[in-house]
Amino acid sequence: MNDNEFERFVLKFGKDILRFCRMTAGDAENGNELYQDTMLKLLEKKKRLDSMQNTKSYALSTSIYLWKNKKKKYANRMRLVPIDSMDEMSDEGYEFSDHDNKVSPEYIALKQNEVDMIQGLVKTLPEKYRIPIYLYYSADMQIKELSKILGLPEGTIKSRMRKAKKQLKEKLEAIGYDR
Repeated sequence: MNDNEFERFVLKFGKDILRFCRMTAGDAENGNELYQDTMLKLLEKKKRLDSMQNTKSYALSTSIYLWKNKKKKYANRMRLVPIDSMDEMSDEGYEFSDHDNKVSPEYIALKQNEVDMIQGLVKTLPEKYRIPIYLYYSADMQIKELSKILGLPEGTIKSRMRKAKKQLKEKLEAIGYDR
């Protein structure tokens, strides 16, 4: 992959990868950092990347790999020297803008509250369920691609997605949300 192809790749898929990184990391700051690390890793390996292959899948799997390594390092540090408070890593959430002038401020506030609530519930899922949900819905990837990225059979991905949806449904019903 040459410089122009890499630039086109970033312009085409950069927003999807950034959104996935932010969702995986849990907040904008850590997500931005993960995105930068991912892009740097891809830039280092751009000569070996083939633009005809699914580079987006490779980028997402790279970000997963980098995130898991960061979590392992953090866990090891916590075991050696624990930090007093975990409040420093609070969730910032995501801002969604609505460009429709006909929508009332109340509606926008209620929608944002709903989005925040659902994102919070997704964050409580175990990682093995959360990552496929993020990839499928935020990165708009198919089950076949998820299978390649995560190195799992398609049936396992489908099963995890089904279990994640079931858990989310139960949690939403428990708090009285019906839709």
